[in-house]
Amino acid sequence: MMRFLLFVLMLWGAAPSAIAMARCDASVALQRADLGALSMVYQSVGAPSDPALLLVMGLGGQLIHWPDDVVEALCRQGFRVIRYDNRDVGLTRWNTAPASANLTFEALRYKLGLSVSAPYSLTDMAEDGVQLMDALHIEQFHVLGVSMGGMIAQHMAAMQPRRVRSLTLVMSSSGAAGLPQPSAALLQLLARRSAPSRAVAIEQQADMLAALGSPQVQDERQELIQQAAQAYDRAFNPQGAKRQILAILAEPSRVELLNQLRVPTLVVHGTADPLLPVMHGVHLAAHIQGSQLRLIPGLAHRFQAPFKAPLLGAVLPYLKAQREKPSHLATL
Repeated sequence: MMRFLLFVLMLWGAAPSAIAMARCDASVALQRADLGALSMVYQSVGAPSDPALLLVMGLGGQLIHWPDDVVEALCRQGFRVIRYDNRDVGLTRWNTAPASANLTFEALRYKLGLSVSAPYSLTDMAEDGVQLMDALHIEQFHVLGVSMGGMIAQHMAAMQPRRVRSLTLVMSSSGAAGLPQPSAALLQLLARRSAPSRAVAIEQQADMLAALGSPQVQDERQELIQQAAQAYDRAFNPQGAKRQILAILAEPSRVELLNQLRVPTLVVHGTADPLLPVMHGVHLAAHIQGSQLRLIPGLAHRFQAPFKAPLLGAVLPYLKAQREKPSHLATL
């Protein structure tokens, strides 16, 4: 009888862990939401009753660029994790044709200090994420944005301060003038002509992944090729990426917006970021009242395996604390 009771107790102790693993399976089916101009593809991982955590990806990135193990780790902290394809990338589709983009002409205007015309803005992209939350009937949510996704997240928090419970900005920027430029190697890669074939496009993307990586990590070329091929075969939309670049170039500094934010914020940045050098993160945190700043030595501008633990070590305790604390609404 005692052995049976011990066996039952062991099963009881293991059950919550097993349930959590099943609940947080990042291979669950994708879904689609009609948002008017967009038919947005998203994935919801975790219990619908848990607090929502919206993941916003960066320039040209698809929802698959959030590593599954990172999504599952966030879910196991008690969040319903929602990741989605931004407009113009992945499987999200336009219901109405977008305007064309002349990146070469507008980039020249940007270099000359002239205004840039873009088919849409980062504010529009932020509204997409808010509309997704509306479609899912989620009133309040936490937001984690990476790179351009962090810029979009800043607008979400400014637009919806009573709905955004917390903000986590990884590898992002305030967009202020005078901040350090990307490395020369990255600028050279960004200036390359469009690829004429799948093979060339994959090689070019693998080159970009390598350039965005940390000098402390030796990437396996074949692994980079596989990652690039997976993204290409899922969805390849170079014109969409150009429109997203224009949305960034057309955006003025967000410093004034950031100075007004009163949403709890964590800024995480790598000391080896070649695209948005570390001062972007320092400057960003300095202009958000009450924000926390975590600098990760050696981290560049990718979710490379050796840096997942430091990233999660910075993000998970913060999100857990924000999930458990009362809303900041009383201070607004």
